[in-house]
Amino acid sequence: MSGRMPRGGTSAVNPTERQSTVEITQSFIDGESVPSADTYDNIDPATGRSLGPVARSGTEEVDRAVQAAAAAQPAWNATLPEHRSAVLSRVADLVDANAEALARLESEDTGKPLGQARTDATVCARYFRFYAHAIDTYYGETIPLAADQLVYTRREPFGVVGSIIAWNYPMQLLARAVAAAVATGNATIIKPADETPRTAVAIARLAIEAGMPPGIFNVVTGIGAEAGAALTAHPGVAHLGFVGSTQIGSTIAHAAADRVVPTVLELGGKSAQIVFPDADLDTAATFLTKAILQNAGQTCSAGSRLLVHHSIHQELLSKVADHFGKVSIGPGREDPDLGPLVSAKQQGRVRGMVETALEGPGEVIVGGTVPDEERLAGGAYFSPTLIDGVDPASQIAQEEVFGPVLVSMQFDTEEEAVALANGTDYALLGAIWTKDLSRAHRMAAAVQAGQVYVNTYGAGGGVELPFGGFKKSGYGREKGREALDAYTQTKTVIVKL
Repeated sequence: MSGRMPRGGTSAVNPTERQSTVEITQSFIDGESVPSADTYDNIDPATGRSLGPVARSGTEEVDRAVQAAAAAQPAWNATLPEHRSAVLSRVADLVDANAEALARLESEDTGKPLGQARTDATVCARYFRFYAHAIDTYYGETIPLAADQLVYTRREPFGVVGSIIAWNYPMQLLARAVAAAVATGNATIIKPADETPRTAVAIARLAIEAGMPPGIFNVVTGIGAEAGAALTAHPGVAHLGFVGSTQIGSTIAHAAADRVVPTVLELGGKSAQIVFPDADLDTAATFLTKAILQNAGQTCSAGSRLLVHHSIHQELLSKVADHFGKVSIGPGREDPDLGPLVSAKQQGRVRGMVETALEGPGEVIVGGTVPDEERLAGGAYFSPTLIDGVDPASQIAQEEVFGPVLVSMQFDTEEEAVALANGTDYALLGAIWTKDLSRAHRMAAAVQAGQVYVNTYGAGGGVELPFGGFKKSGYGREKGREALDAYTQTKTVIVKL
């Protein structure tokens, strides 16, 4: 494919000019490509074929990245905020200029439709631009303790920070971690997901082109149990961020606690959409469909549980099923409504959870199977699936499917709806569909979630909105101004006058 971003190499020329001579995705450390002794194949989920080898980094490469970051960070922190702002703005401009090439890489790696990948590139640039502006107005405070004392606070960076990001939104997750961290004077090391390493390396190259000093933004490719574990355990990393499963997040939190290192964890979700009889059902059905089928349902904040009042149950499910039945399925490059899941392994997991659900009271309204079209053979596809009447305590109602699967349950009262919504270990997002303003506010207060939408749904929302969960959905916040707090420490200075 012509014009796409690089997989590796050490040249400093325009990324789109390197593709013909570069065949391997390598780590990018201290401003240059770093090979590893071993590689693994990056698999195209639409075809099952390899997109090319990826460097399988480990302890040595992580240590090299930490040393580079530690050496570069003091000088970067000493620069004026307006300088860091200008660099981040140039990164945003370059991401915009290379958006199509980046989107094609992301579509290939993840399987997501090309249009959704283009949106990811746009939002990626938006993160860099947002934090470029935000750092200009990020101040400390003065505290009126006494007339003869001056007390003020300073927000200081941690130094070297590490982030392990998931495969579902590689560009967005990278940008929201990197932009806030480097804006506040940190140096960062990114471990992209095993399945989706290429855009991370490409954007790190663009950062160098934008004037970011070598060592401030490093990418270490590889397997999570190797490169990710090495980054988590490295004594030179002063702060950790992780996006992924609750199980792995718990492991990282334990490792960080052993070193007394702060973490921000964005983990799983089982977000509920609660629909009352006075809701606009046509609008709700449209958003319900988008909220579960975006990125093939592989979104931590996907609206995966539909809680619907019994009086409108059949009507709403009919509308959702109609939307599901019109969905086009195909490779991401064709820009369908629904692309493949990220891997055959994930496809098997989704299929297994659906089959287990059907052993209980749940009834498949639409979908429930792998598409049988010959042209989709070999890809990790799964049909849009709506299952009604599931047991609220069942696996499929309690655990993340991470696929295009929506489960439905009925309620009669607000109290019952709240109990169902809060009846899982997760608490990332929620949505209330009603025209009753008082009910909307009551429910928004009662539902346990890091974000609650009313008569809309954003699957994570905009760059400006603090994002994170309660309970086993994690802790800490990314996005918005709160991310600047997450990547800094407060120092209080007391001066006797």
